[in-house]
Amino acid sequence: MQHPMLNIAVKAARRAGNIISRASLDIDTIKVSKKQHNDFVTEVDKAAELAIIETLLQAYPDHAILAEETGEEHGKTGSEYQWIIDPLDGTTNFIHGLPYYCTSIALAHRGIVSQAVVYDPTRNELFTASRGRGAFLDGKRIRVSRRDRLADGLIGTGFPFRDLQGVENYLKMFGTMTEHCAGIRRPGAAALDLANVAAGRMDGFFEQGLNAWDMAAGSLLITEAGGLVGNYTGESDFLFEGEILAGNPKIYAQMVKLLEGYSRAKRPATPARASSSAATQDSAQS
Repeated sequence: MQHPMLNIAVKAARRAGNIISRASLDIDTIKVSKKQHNDFVTEVDKAAELAIIETLLQAYPDHAILAEETGEEHGKTGSEYQWIIDPLDGTTNFIHGLPYYCTSIALAHRGIVSQAVVYDPTRNELFTASRGRGAFLDGKRIRVSRRDRLADGLIGTGFPFRDLQGVENYLKMFGTMTEHCAGIRRPGAAALDLANVAAGRMDGFFEQGLNAWDMAAGSLLITEAGGLVGNYTGESDFLFEGEILAGNPKIYAQMVKLLEGYSRAKRPATPARASSSAATQDSAQS
């Protein structure tokens, strides 16, 4: 039996997915605006996010919200429960008609990610996880892959697209990983990439320049599927550090050795970040 809060998250994700799927039938009519360089938002993102928030707050009006498009303007600040929402991860794919995008919803309790949903409306695939209860795809238990050699591994990533100053450094990482793995894929939706690592479809993943809503749900899916998640140095304080490395335990360890020198996470945390990150560390190690 699913946790009641996970049930509400699933309801919210499916509601958002229906909005996205209907809009995908007539993409040319969708209004698109640019938040910053190469960072797009559509009326679909906004409608899906509001549908998610409405569903969550109807069930839990005292909970806080952290959402990609509206930040923390909804919900109650100071709550020990916070929903972390990306209504449409992979917006650029969506507006080009490339069917690789998803809705991502996570719930943090006292800073620890405890519930997670990633819903892929293009395949009607629902990834779910509750802290301590395992990770599932359409109700069936999933596990990370068993490959133990990075040389045999398929690794997912994402290219820098907002801050192009990081491109040169990233290309060095890309070259290093290319030399040491069987293949690299860049589908374009980090939350769904992480879900696919949890399902064993990819053996590892790394990316920088991400936000908490890109990573929160996927990170719990991976740890509940038996994998590891951290920053490039292997430390589990990653959610607000803007970089993530994930994989099955053996692939993860080999990736850390290759990428730790590229980490940008070695900087003092603000009190707010420290609180959330310290709590997330417990989640990543569970």
